[in-house]
Amino acid sequence: MSVVTLNDLRKVYPMGKQKLEAVKGVSFKVEKGEFAAISGPSGSGKSTILNMIGLIDLPTSGSIIIGDTDVYSGVNLADAETENTRWVSSGSEEDKKKKIRTTIPAKLDKRITALRRSHLGFIFQTFNLIPVLNVYENIEFPLLLESKNPASKSPVDDFSKEQKNEWIEYLIEKVGLTDWKNHKATELSGGQRQRVAIARALVTKAPVILADEPTANLDSVNSQQILSLMKSLNKDKDLQTTFIFSTHDSRIVDMCDHVVHILDGQITKDEYKSGSDTYIIEKN
Repeated sequence: MSVVTLNDLRKVYPMGKQKLEAVKGVSFKVEKGEFAAISGPSGSGKSTILNMIGLIDLPTSGSIIIGDTDVYSGVNLADAETENTRWVSSGSEEDKKKKIRTTIPAKLDKRITALRRSHLGFIFQTFNLIPVLNVYENIEFPLLLESKNPASKSPVDDFSKEQKNEWIEYLIEKVGLTDWKNHKATELSGGQRQRVAIARALVTKAPVILADEPTANLDSVNSQQILSLMKSLNKDKDLQTTFIFSTHDSRIVDMCDHVVHILDGQITKDEYKSGSDTYIIEKN
């Protein structure tokens, strides 16, 4: 069963009078329960693809299917532009700042918001925790953002207050932070913050977790611990979570059972293999 499907996905960025084609007709599927990676060197387009899967960036053309929802069905992507500000060094004050206004239709905006909450979890390089909240509160936060839109409901929304508390406590235990649950983000190490980010991504029971270069700001020991944790969560039958990484880290690629290799915005290889359970630290 496919949880994410991309068909002929393209992304073009305007660069003055020129255009930069960052993603050039990418098509692939990710099945439920995969530990998958979009891999390539810096500038290959891998993070742009992940951001489009996460519905953060709007594609220029093509289609994205999340679960059974064709995200951009009925939408003219050529007319739906995200807001962009371009500065120029000469001309009048008005010319110095030119802005393309957001023209995403309200219906599409609601659809994207609903899918982000019900189907997608995010783990960012920079953790993006709320400094004034403790571990428990940071993990709980997505559950407080309830919506009246039925399409955005997660299974946890129907939990009682006691059940939600038990679920959060379970995730805190899973990521090894029971003794730290009352500590604020500023009191945690980088590895601990990433563990909080993982639990926060899982708290709505989103079936797909997206992680952009999750080891970029971690040392090798913490990277090994975090990736081993993700692998164990991926294999947990109670969670049944699909992970999709954007990475150039070959050790993450070695752990994945599905790797989409990207170069210059195009797929060079769509590879299925047996992934390792361990993030290997090379010894000198």
